[in-house]
Amino acid sequence: MNIGILMTATAQSGDLAAYARKVESLGFDSLWIPEHPVIPVGHKTPFPIGDGKLPEHYNRWADPFIALTVAAAVTNTIKLGTAICLLPEREPLMTAKVIATLDHYSGGRVIIGAGAGWLREETEVMGASFRLRWKRMREIVEAMRVLWTKAEASYEGETVRFPAVRCEPKPVQKNGPPILLGAHGPQALERVARTYDGWLPLVHDPAQFKKEFAEIRQRARAFGRDPDALHCTTIVEPSENGPSVDDLKRYRDAGAQRVIVFSQRMGTEIADGKGTEWITRVAPVVERGQHV
Repeated sequence: MNIGILMTATAQSGDLAAYARKVESLGFDSLWIPEHPVIPVGHKTPFPIGDGKLPEHYNRWADPFIALTVAAAVTNTIKLGTAICLLPEREPLMTAKVIATLDHYSGGRVIIGAGAGWLREETEVMGASFRLRWKRMREIVEAMRVLWTKAEASYEGETVRFPAVRCEPKPVQKNGPPILLGAHGPQALERVARTYDGWLPLVHDPAQFKKEFAEIRQRARAFGRDPDALHCTTIVEPSENGPSVDDLKRYRDAGAQRVIVFSQRMGTEIADGKGTEWITRVAPVVERGQHV
């Protein structure tokens, strides 16, 4: 079982290059960086976790692709992931270019965990329609795949459109980096099955996860897709000692190829400079993963 770690990169979080080297040296297979480009002051939308209050450090997150570029420059093998990239808030041509360039220079190590966003005020201040964010996200994904694979690429959608253009360099990975949907609920399952390369859920109950991923596979087959080609990476809270070997086996048996360790407490403390402590604390999960 592959084990990744999600780290909140801020101006106060410390030496990201040193963190990336340590993550790789300890055997983690991947490093993941989250995204919120801006947080509107005085927003009214409640945080969807806990007491509804947005943790302060969300206001300070660095751009994930710059952070992952730092990590790419000092590592050789770890995968470089976004968890998650808010695609509807981004301009598709430049985003496709940034992702392809990072994949090119990292030797094909990029994975895109993507979502449509929950913070209405942020989506709107970034120039996108909150109501149309899911349609825009699907169109951006489709457009990026065309840009990554065609010598002359064009796209005509409702929210994304451009005439034939050249967009280089191309990604190292054939068809571009995999795009995993970070979302939950019945519509999310349908969206993964229809459009995305896989799923990136927050998981609290392995049994429920197993049921939902089986449903995704069934729906993918109905769409004429190969369910075995779908990738699943789960985000799991490490609790006191991290997932046990038995926990990891349950995730594997349910269909997960990777577990990312992350919690809200972890994110808060890493954002304020405790990255080394958390990397060391959850490192035993990597060894457990080797027995799964």
